Amino acid sequence: MGGVRELAASFVVPGPAGVAVRDRLRVTDKDAAVLREVGAFLGSLAAGDLADRCRQGLEHDAAAWAVRKRELTGRSSSRWAGSVTKATHDQWALARRAQAAHIAWLRRQIAQIGARLDRPLGAKADKHEGLPKGYASRREWHAKSRRLQTLKDRLAAVEADWNTGRVHVVRGGRRLANTRHHLAQAGLDEKAWRSRWEAARMFLAADGESGKRFGNETIRITDTGQISIKLPAALAHLANAPHGRYELHARVAFKHRGQEWLDRITADRAVAYRVHHDVLRGRWYVTASWQRAAVPVLPLQTALARGTVGVDMNDDHLAVWRLDQHGNPVGEPQRFFYDLSGSAAHRDAQIRHALTRLLHYARRCGVAAIAIEDLDFADSKTREKHGRKKRFRRLISRFPTARLTARLVSMAAEQDVAIVAVDPAYTSRWGAQHWQKPLATGRRETTRHDAASIAIGRRALGYPIRRRTAPPPPHQSDAVGHRTVQAGSENRRREGTRPHLPGPRTRCASPAVERKRTTSLPNTVRGSATEQQSRQQDSPPLSV
Repeated sequence: MGGVRELAASFVVPGPAGVAVRDRLRVTDKDAAVLREVGAFLGSLAAGDLADRCRQGLEHDAAAWAVRKRELTGRSSSRWAGSVTKATHDQWALARRAQAAHIAWLRRQIAQIGARLDRPLGAKADKHEGLPKGYASRREWHAKSRRLQTLKDRLAAVEADWNTGRVHVVRGGRRLANTRHHLAQAGLDEKAWRSRWEAARMFLAADGESGKRFGNETIRITDTGQISIKLPAALAHLANAPHGRYELHARVAFKHRGQEWLDRITADRAVAYRVHHDVLRGRWYVTASWQRAAVPVLPLQTALARGTVGVDMNDDHLAVWRLDQHGNPVGEPQRFFYDLSGSAAHRDAQIRHALTRLLHYARRCGVAAIAIEDLDFADSKTREKHGRKKRFRRLISRFPTARLTARLVSMAAEQDVAIVAVDPAYTSRWGAQHWQKPLATGRRETTRHDAASIAIGRRALGYPIRRRTAPPPPHQSDAVGHRTVQAGSENRRREGTRPHLPGPRTRCASPAVERKRTTSLPNTVRGSATEQQSRQQDSPPLSV
């Protein structure tokens, strides 16, 4: 066990800090034309403002922000200028965070390749010394040495951009921009690509403001579902309502969290809106979002007072098993399957349906916590760690750990179910070692994933994954015997079960010898027949 790393403590995952709901806008042709014109105009302003922000780099300050906002106010309005500059600031900050993450990834790759290049060819890994294995052949060593120089050059370029505050951002998405040069492979023509590009670069988003009518003056949605947009000064001729506003003929009715949204706007609390166009479906949507009050995080022991449901996340299903407060598995294992092939919308729906079934199962069991692994495959996706295992790298690359966890936390918060994150180290290995075979029956096949769910649940409850812990030899009932501890010290006759032996369960050789000895034994305490009786033991629980 010298190579086992130190395990991180389990913790209750905080709930979501915001809410977003979406509804379809069944707009007319005139409404769609106005939305396109307004979105394209504001998108051009956002593109110019982003270019100005990128040119300023690290020299940007509050004064420069105010100058940018004043320039945009004269061309649109003060509210649109505030929304555009805030969106620009958030986009530049996101690019900086992505740049920092890329630098860290490059440094890890360079360190891993350099450590393996220093090892002899064919050398095995030494876990005790922390040394990686060497490359298998001279050819692979040469290829990795060339890749090392490429990564070093790339790191130098990214670090230079980081030091000067330069970021690389494409409004509309870099992938869609590159698709313009590969239309045949994407199955698109120039007109179809152009419509997607224009829709992605439109800007129709406005932050809310508490105290204003219905929580937003720029894009206003009333309690009856009527939506109106404050037009920029250059497009004031398109107004069909007073004060330079355009009212859409479509009505909004948020089905999900509709009452919560209605309570906010009737109290004039801030709600942010975003209108966007889905070119593939030919539909318009509006998304409403707002912040939620921070919910106090339950203490770990309080959340686990009624037991937990251990969940092992896999590529095609969730392996689930309920555990009581003592760490013992209860009932039958459950498996909630999903399919991660197909489009992104299909994958998202599959995950959502699987998590819904999981939450319903937790509520039926009466538990208040679900235990999951705190997974992060960032290091495992690299070619250096699993270079030859392309299938495994492809598997973990498409596994949506972050999205699945975020969606589970968001959905569980509405069901008053706490999510407990545990260290994922050794859960599959130790779970299969200690729980897979004992829980297998003639009518039930316990898989490795089912055993891992028990290990996850026991780690969340604070119990060791091992089923039975042997005490020191002097504390065993038999001198240096086979007994193992199975129950707590407060339970009577807590010694472990003995192996089954044929014949009467005594220390005697056979029943015949027992009958002969009963006539010759002295009538004393040490030689009484009571000493020769078998020790009957209760069936204790599986673990402490």
